[in-house]
Amino acid sequence: MLATVFPIRTMDSIPQAAESLVRLHVLVVDPDPAVRSACAEIASSLGYAVDATGDLGQARSLLRGHAADIVLINLPRGTNHGMELIVEVKTLHPDTSVIAMTASGSVSAAVEAMRCGASDYLTKPFAMDELSSVLDRAASGHLTDTGTRRIRERLRLSEGLGAMIGRSPEMEKLYRILSKVAQSAHPVLILGESGTGKELVARTIHGYGPNGEKPFLPVDCGSLVPSLMESELFGYVKGAFTGANRSKDGLLVAAEGGTVFLDEIGELSLDLQAKLLRALQEREVRPVGATHRVPIRARILAATNRDLAAMVEKGSFRKDLFYRLNVVNLRLPALRDRREDIPLLAAHFLDRVSRERGARFTLSDEALRVMIEYPWPGNVRELEHAVERACTMSSGPVLQLGDFPTQLQQQGLESRRRTPNGHEPDSGPPPVMTLADLERQAILDAIRRLHGDKLQAAKLLGIGKTTLYRKLKEYGIADPMREG
Repeated sequence: MLATVFPIRTMDSIPQAAESLVRLHVLVVDPDPAVRSACAEIASSLGYAVDATGDLGQARSLLRGHAADIVLINLPRGTNHGMELIVEVKTLHPDTSVIAMTASGSVSAAVEAMRCGASDYLTKPFAMDELSSVLDRAASGHLTDTGTRRIRERLRLSEGLGAMIGRSPEMEKLYRILSKVAQSAHPVLILGESGTGKELVARTIHGYGPNGEKPFLPVDCGSLVPSLMESELFGYVKGAFTGANRSKDGLLVAAEGGTVFLDEIGELSLDLQAKLLRALQEREVRPVGATHRVPIRARILAATNRDLAAMVEKGSFRKDLFYRLNVVNLRLPALRDRREDIPLLAAHFLDRVSRERGARFTLSDEALRVMIEYPWPGNVRELEHAVERACTMSSGPVLQLGDFPTQLQQQGLESRRRTPNGHEPDSGPPPVMTLADLERQAILDAIRRLHGDKLQAAKLLGIGKTTLYRKLKEYGIADPMREG
């Protein structure tokens, strides 16, 4: 039965493109049991949840009860029932992707379906890989559009933990660990690339802990020379050095039971590492220039983008301090490893800039799509700066790709050169065709199929000969048989 619908490939040859996608719901509407069964089987094998029916009334009932993400609708010859269903689907559920299935030769029906709201079409009989490719395109577009809607609906701070943004599996795992770590007093070592949000994680641990109302004191261990860093951490007494006109508590004392966050801990000198280790072991510090010791009650959180274990092996970081800090370690995922969080992060930054400037900003679909594809070597910090820059450069409320930094624009250019499979454009059709592109191609296909007979081509397309000639002139088609 499958061969009558999919005459080219076998089941084993179907690309499993949808396996990595979120499980989307597909509804197949076709009165032909063979087509309906085949489409349902293929969609199910690709990981989609599938419903199928041959009855238009039942299809309407299913759609009223639960909006499908993707609907495949048969367009029978001689009736507008399929077209009417497309209009109903897009009216009830504008976000649903509709794929029209037309009989061979009824290209005009496909064009009309696109006018009614269909996003793609298949001409019967079609191969298995054609169906899987169309479903893959629809699913990818649906997920990107979902991200865009989230931005426009301002779904942001509720999509994470505290001020942290993200609902990817990597972030969900991090939240589970954070909820446990926050309730303890153990040191925590936070690892991750630059820009992944290590200080934000530290603030979240502090804020969700039992002493969240007490001070959170961050210090960049690489920003000061060792002598000043020692004074910053341990404090000093009056007269300890030139300019010390009064005594001052160090951060470890000033925290008063709160949290001291040692950012870029790998930048501390070996001498300071030894003094910090003693302070943590003995729970007291000796201020610079003092002969007495002061007890400390601070919780220590440390972070670095360096490989401390490798530094221990090389002798540039103390092994005993490493083990003291590494009671619990958290490794933050790079932004490229949690791309599904990019729309939520962008929404958060857009909302903040919009409030600051008193003007509402949103993202164009192309800009969001490129942002999801871009590898973000600077991680969340780079994303934040890119959004701020785009808001500054934009001449309107919708941020276009041209408003973003050069590296994102370059990513967009590279994406346009490729098809969804990463091949060059001449290896397959582009991922998205405009209505004009589709209509032009339909006219060319009809004329070529009929060996240049324009009168018969007009009949096949369901338009008058005058209309056909007007369209040929409109699209600049001088010789349809040679046109590329």
